[in-house]
Amino acid sequence: MPVETKEISVNVKADCGIVDITDMVSGAVRDSTLDNGTVTVFCIGSTGGITTMEYESNLSQDFSEILEKLMPLDRDYHHHRTWGDYNGASHLRSMIVGTSLVVPFVEKKLTLGTWQQIVCVNFDRVEKIRKIVLQMIGE
Repeated sequence: MPVETKEISVNVKADCGIVDITDMVSGAVRDSTLDNGTVTVFCIGSTGGITTMEYESNLSQDFSEILEKLMPLDRDYHHHRTWGDYNGASHLRSMIVGTSLVVPFVEKKLTLGTWQQIVCVNFDRVEKIRKIVLQMIGE
């Protein structure tokens, strides 16, 4: 089965910054030689995340607030003693959300719901340019 790999990059704000990458992923699928298959969306790095959501500002704020309750940024995590970078919560948030997502596509169109977008989340304490690998497999 043919495989195509592309890389995209997005600039994402610190502490739960969220960027909608749906159009970028759709464009990569559309520009591929594949008509039907799956695309794996993978964020490189241990403090980033990939998921789906209804991308709107109030839900983004709810997401950030609930993560702060579950894994507060100002807590003294054991990880801080390893590197002294004080981003233990960032790593934990990434582990919970995950760094990848697989989305089927049919006739070059992602099979997302009407209010479902693919987003990249930066959990790190600093703004980052996130590199995202798109790997498509299909026919």
